[in-house]
Amino acid sequence: MFEIELLQETYYGNTLLAWMTSLGIILLSLILGKVIYWIFSKIVRAFTSKTKTKLDDIIVDMIEEPVVFAIIATGIWFGLTILVLPEMAANAVSHSYSIILALLIGWMAARLFDAIYLEYLLPLADKSDNDLDDQLMPILRKGVKATIWVLAIIIGLNNAGYNVGALIAGLGIGGLALAMAAKDTVSNIFGGFTIFTDIPFRLKDRIVVSGYDGTVEEIGVRSTRLKTLAGRMVTIPNAAFADAPVENISIEPSRKIVLDLGMTYDTSPNQMQEAMDTLKAINDANEHTEEKTVIAFNGFGDFAMNIMFVYYISKGSDIAVTQTEINMAILKQFNEKGLEFAFPTQTLYNVQG
Repeated sequence: MFEIELLQETYYGNTLLAWMTSLGIILLSLILGKVIYWIFSKIVRAFTSKTKTKLDDIIVDMIEEPVVFAIIATGIWFGLTILVLPEMAANAVSHSYSIILALLIGWMAARLFDAIYLEYLLPLADKSDNDLDDQLMPILRKGVKATIWVLAIIIGLNNAGYNVGALIAGLGIGGLALAMAAKDTVSNIFGGFTIFTDIPFRLKDRIVVSGYDGTVEEIGVRSTRLKTLAGRMVTIPNAAFADAPVENISIEPSRKIVLDLGMTYDTSPNQMQEAMDTLKAINDANEHTEEKTVIAFNGFGDFAMNIMFVYYISKGSDIAVTQTEINMAILKQFNEKGLEFAFPTQTLYNVQG
């Protein structure tokens, strides 16, 4: 009898029995969440791992944590609703539960899309020959996830009783000020669309822009990332590509190399012709150069007679290796034929009166 009377004692507007019941429901929800998580990780995963498709594994992996948190949140909400709370506190509990539940559903949807993106969409893009999908996939991923979270927040606020329409209208009034403050971001976004429409470069292209020389690693809506020749990552705002010239090295048909070779003034006309013929033969013998060349005896310098030698390295060939092969061949064959390179010299004449 004494125990029954004790349970009926009122504390902060609720009996001790009501407080104990509320606490019991909350603890039970925590235990139930733990049990559900164990069932997912041990039983359900073991079952899905035996199936041929990966889709069920993805679904289980992505929904288990949101489902567990939803069970716990529901238990806490139900445990608090059986109590007699002040109006402000009761409204706060109800509104918070509506928002949390919407966010949990959004979390589940975002995780599920992320898994499908990594497991199916991204490998599909990697297999295609078109580079455009490789550029658009990261934007698609961020855009869909952002849309899911925005919708979850709007639905949660609406279910909690807030006037979402008035809130959006208020945001619209401040939109002009926001646009002025974010004009650089907006220009970067338009710069990103310019990249996708004009396609001045693609992923893995080597480009030179604003003094940076590197390989394109990622093209985003706001910025583009280059990996420089030094191995550093540089983030360049997309607006820079609209205002600055972009040199795409990867799409050049061939690499033009210009050599100026100075021959001594002791070189005879026959030797000069032999030198030019030797340069032509060296170019023709190298498998990494194109047939077209420009070879000309183009000037008399202060210390040498100059031969201009222009050749082209084929696309895809190693530039440094090919230059080394050409230069070594020139040095070797000119030495064998007695063709001497000039260096700055000065001849003094002693004139006696």
